[in-house]
Order: sequence, then structure tokens, then C-alpha cells
Amino acid sequence: MHFSGSKLVRRATAAASAITLLASIGASGVLAGGPPQLSFYIDDVRYRTVGTPTNFFGTGAPASTYDHIYNLGTGINVADAKPGDRDFNGGRWLVYTVTWAQGVTPVQYTNDWEIFAAQDAGLLTINPVPVKAFFCNVAVVPGSPSGR
Repeated sequence: MHFSGSKLVRRATAAASAITLLASIGASGVLAGGPPQLSFYIDDVRYRTVGTPTNFFGTGAPASTYDHIYNLGTGINVADAKPGDRDFNGGRWLVYTVTWAQGVTPVQYTNDWEIFAAQDAGLLTINPVPVKAFFCNVAVVPGSPSGR
């Protein structure tokens, strides 16, 4: 019997191809860190990104070639630079954890100057050693204000 020309074989082949394509799309999203999600605020504007499995520790790159992300422990971090800023380093980030002072309830800040003001007021401490060095590009969340 010769089945290669039959409708059943063509349909089965098309279905198998479609399943393989969908599986590869799903796997690539997982390997890239999943779909874009709200990741941090920069200058009061919400940004999203796709996490990437990069680790830049030990590369010898100077700290000045990275921008900073402050992990507030509130679920949404705050960064200090964005695309279009003169000092933006193209998506290279150092992550610094924030420790809240005893008795202070963590709050969600949306810009780095609020964090620095809180540090000056003794509400928090920015730990001086980064906990992560990585790359990810960022995009404004649709519908976010355009910033200042």
C-alpha cells in the first residue's frame, strides 16, 4: 500500500508539525524566562522584560558599565536608568538588595530618588554588594505614563 498521497497521512503529518511548532514556541519562552512581565519601575514608569539566563559575575567588566536595580522585597523592583537615558548601559544590570530598618513596613517605591531619600532618612539600607549581574532589555508597559 502507498499512503504518502492519502489525506489521512497528510493530515497526520500536518498535525504532528503543528504540535512540534507549538512545543518549540513554548519551550523557547520558558528558556528565555517566560513571557514579558512587569519587572520594575524606572522614573515612575512601569517596565517589563523577559528574564534571560545570563550571569555576568566574573567577566571583569567594570561596575560603571552596568545600571542598577534595587530589589525592595516588595515584588516590583526599581531601576536607575532606561533606554533613551544618556547613561543607560544597554540592559546590563547589577541587582542590589534593600534591607528595611527594624519596624519599618516595606513600601513600593517607583523611582530611585525615593529610595535614596528613604536611605537618608534611615528607613532602609542599600546593600553595597550586588547579588546578581545580568543582561535583559526593557520596554515600557503599554498604557504606562510616559514619565517626566
